[in-house]
Amino acid sequence: MALSRRSFSALAGSAALGLALGGSGGPGAPSAYAGGSAPTGPAPAAPRADGARHTIGYDRYSLLVDGRRLVVWSGELHPFRLPSPSLWRDVLQKMRAHGYNTVSVYVAWNHHSPAPGRYDFSGVRDLDLFLRMAAETGLYVILRPGPYINAEVDGGGFPGWLTATKGTARTDDPTYLSHVDEWLTQVNRIARRHLFTRGTGTVLLYQIENEYDAHPADATGRAYMSHLYKKVRADGIDVPLFHNDKGRNGYWTPGSFDTGGEKGGWLYGFDGYPSPFKTPPDWGHFGPGGPKGGATASPSTPGFVPEFGGGWFDPWGGAEFDGKGYAESRRTRDAAYERRFYLTNLANGLTLHNVYMTFGGTSWGWLPAPVVYTSYDYGAAIDEARNVTDKIAPMHQLGHLLQRVPDFAKLDRAPDVRAEGLKVYHLANQDTGAQVYIARNDGTEEVTTDLPTDAGKLRVTVPGKDARLLTTGLRLGRRRLKYSTASPMLCLTTGRQDIAVFTGPRGQMAELVLESRAEPSVQRLDPEGGWAYDRGELHVNAPLGEEGLTRMLVQKGDSDTPLLLLFADDATAVRLFPYDTPSGTLLVYGPALLRHAEVHGSEVRLTGDLKESAGLEVWGPRGIDTLVWNGRRVTTRVTLSGSLMTRGSLPGVPEVRLPRLGGWRMRRENPEAGPGFDDSSWKKADKTSSFSTTAVPEGQPVLFADDYGFHYGDVWYRGTFTDSTAIEEVALAYSTGTQGLLMAWLDGEPLGTHRMPVPDKKTVRQGSWADTAVFPVRERLRSPGRHVLSVLVRRMQHDQDGKALDTHKVARGLTAVTFKGGAPKVRWRIQGEGPADPVRGPLNNGGLYGERHGWHLPGFRDRDWEKAEFPRAERYQGVTWYRTTFRLSVPADVDASIGLTLDDDPYRAYRAQLFLNGWNMGQYINNVGPQHTFVLPNGILRTRGTNTLALAVLSEFTTLSGPGSVRLTLLGAASGGVPVTPV
Repeated sequence: MALSRRSFSALAGSAALGLALGGSGGPGAPSAYAGGSAPTGPAPAAPRADGARHTIGYDRYSLLVDGRRLVVWSGELHPFRLPSPSLWRDVLQKMRAHGYNTVSVYVAWNHHSPAPGRYDFSGVRDLDLFLRMAAETGLYVILRPGPYINAEVDGGGFPGWLTATKGTARTDDPTYLSHVDEWLTQVNRIARRHLFTRGTGTVLLYQIENEYDAHPADATGRAYMSHLYKKVRADGIDVPLFHNDKGRNGYWTPGSFDTGGEKGGWLYGFDGYPSPFKTPPDWGHFGPGGPKGGATASPSTPGFVPEFGGGWFDPWGGAEFDGKGYAESRRTRDAAYERRFYLTNLANGLTLHNVYMTFGGTSWGWLPAPVVYTSYDYGAAIDEARNVTDKIAPMHQLGHLLQRVPDFAKLDRAPDVRAEGLKVYHLANQDTGAQVYIARNDGTEEVTTDLPTDAGKLRVTVPGKDARLLTTGLRLGRRRLKYSTASPMLCLTTGRQDIAVFTGPRGQMAELVLESRAEPSVQRLDPEGGWAYDRGELHVNAPLGEEGLTRMLVQKGDSDTPLLLLFADDATAVRLFPYDTPSGTLLVYGPALLRHAEVHGSEVRLTGDLKESAGLEVWGPRGIDTLVWNGRRVTTRVTLSGSLMTRGSLPGVPEVRLPRLGGWRMRRENPEAGPGFDDSSWKKADKTSSFSTTAVPEGQPVLFADDYGFHYGDVWYRGTFTDSTAIEEVALAYSTGTQGLLMAWLDGEPLGTHRMPVPDKKTVRQGSWADTAVFPVRERLRSPGRHVLSVLVRRMQHDQDGKALDTHKVARGLTAVTFKGGAPKVRWRIQGEGPADPVRGPLNNGGLYGERHGWHLPGFRDRDWEKAEFPRAERYQGVTWYRTTFRLSVPADVDASIGLTLDDDPYRAYRAQLFLNGWNMGQYINNVGPQHTFVLPNGILRTRGTNTLALAVLSEFTTLSGPGSVRLTLLGAASGGVPVTPV
């Protein structure tokens, strides 16, 4: 509703809350690490590889970059979970645009090392390229190379070959440390080329180890951490180092281990994944205190949470979210969860904040740990298909606030404030006098109440299970705000005016008061706003979200610099993008995403995305008169607020049509089951000892797959013996990751299939599963002469080593074989995956016959295969391959995210490995789930060309087997995107 000056004049007597944006003071003296401090002042400029030397210090409030305070607002992204380097840039640009100033990345040892002494940082493993992209995007980097990373990846990131080596991992064992040193040498050779301190990149912080709580108080742990610290420093890494303390134990605080005499180069950090169904915890400097209170364990270093829950992972069967998958993770940890929990962190003085995950991605191939399936969507703010979800709104608003309003980098606890129905945190910046109030509603019903502030009582409304941020005493550029019922998002200066943005829930009325001794001139640029001046105060009123952005222009009065007030709800705020250029700061409104901006004379050049028809509006340096969007000049007009606005709307996304999948061809495999198969080239399984934590049965050979160099995917065994006359049963003991499976044949005849149980809520964390499959030997299979027992084990993945007990070394594959009624002497041979794919890496291929012979590759000739149609219904024990090709013709300027969806009768027991153009994009288990749609990343997927799809279907024989429906699914589309290079 638009209000006139007369109808709004009654607001002059409202209660007062001061709110101002911008800080005072300037940069302090730079420091190498700790020591020194700085008053509140402008934040550092966005980082880049500028060739200049930089310092990174800290005090108890925040990091100090070149003497200026920096609040780290970071998101976790794993390049190895997005095997298309072009798309790394896409996600990085989305993060920067939506308020993040930092990206945190694990580096997975197993992704880069197929064998001892062999390391590959090319192609999808190009760490150097990723770090360059981050610098080009303007993001700091938190680098986390382990050596152990956990991360829900196979072996916690340890390479498969480490399972078959001497030495206890995650200790000071010299054999283990020799491998670790080799790994860190490789990583650090790249990392030191990208250190922010050297001006050659944007690596800001570096983590050693991860969640190491196994030996915190003994000599082993201290020696191990000391070794890692000194190794990293010796390799030339000179940024602050830190560790991620699991669960706030107070482990690995400064001074807890030997750093070779160096002081001030170590930060304490901890992680936390609080349940959305519990009250947000006080884990910062202003919490309950003590060594297990979070940041209070290290009072002299800034509050640092290297991992804070941006979602949660889901196990096979979906027990974590009752079979609803990651949609339920995103629903329970939604935007309101983020506001309530992340604002609580801010209220507790945490100024280094990393959201795990911000983009989860895909655990493709054999990458996932046993505790997760292929998708690692995580319920993150950016989903697995690279779509920005509604969860981005609080991240966008808080990120831009923390970058543009420096007062939040130096807050102290202030006197307690109480408001009925709300938990209120009160903080103050002693340099500027700014007061911060965070009002949290832990109930389910909306609360409207009076909030006492230093400027008087303010009537506020906070929805159930949500929170609001309000401030007093800050500056809005050159003016001072008295109060506002909307939350600040940013304040900047562009051209010759200041711009301030305020946000709140859709439908609420924002009330704002500016202090102004002289009456200003006010223009209502949108009809929804209203204003009134009375007794030294300018009152402004605007509904949030009814017609998009509401603009009010304030001129004269106490300042000759105009102030543009912008009011937005969440959906509108995420379409407001600030961008700093050498020619000045821009503020862009309208697109779904702003990727990049440049000013060339009077011309503004923007690149970004549109998802629906929309107009563009740009505030920028004086004199701009031309707007170019994605390389095309658009017609504009100049508005009363000094912006350039398009005349009319730009078109949205054209229709993306996906073909029906047909033309399938099929072929059965597993010739290994037949008695006449030639296995002479297979390895003899005749070892008698192992470094595995699984005991070798007395009198039997080692059958563990890892001991013979087979670390990923399926493994075959063939045991040859004579005389089965008296054999009644064969018992096959085996050990796998979650959802492992075993199939057996005697002389080519199926004995049966056995699989591990689906985890429930009590066993979702169990990484290794062992059982014995007992199969009767039918009378017709009992005879003298030569016999062959063939066994296929879907070994799944290695356990992680969270407690430093070498659990990644638990056996995978057969562990023992016994017979009832006889005791034949068996000669074993074993075969698993072939050499690592030089392009796709060691985690792509397993040991199926078709994989070893290239049936998954695009160039394989399948013309002699049998034609097939879906749905299928057949009973068969073993593997059947299906192949087809399809062609896409997505418009060149459209970024379409496409998935493969499989559906069938949930009773049917079978699983399928999905190969797109030779890339193993994951595993579908029809009768377990919950995943049915698999993201096919552009670059691997040819969106304008021909693609080869192969399914390796493993049927259990216990039921009819599919596949049923197999189809392409459009998961998202936008006009724009980034150029994509095929991989």
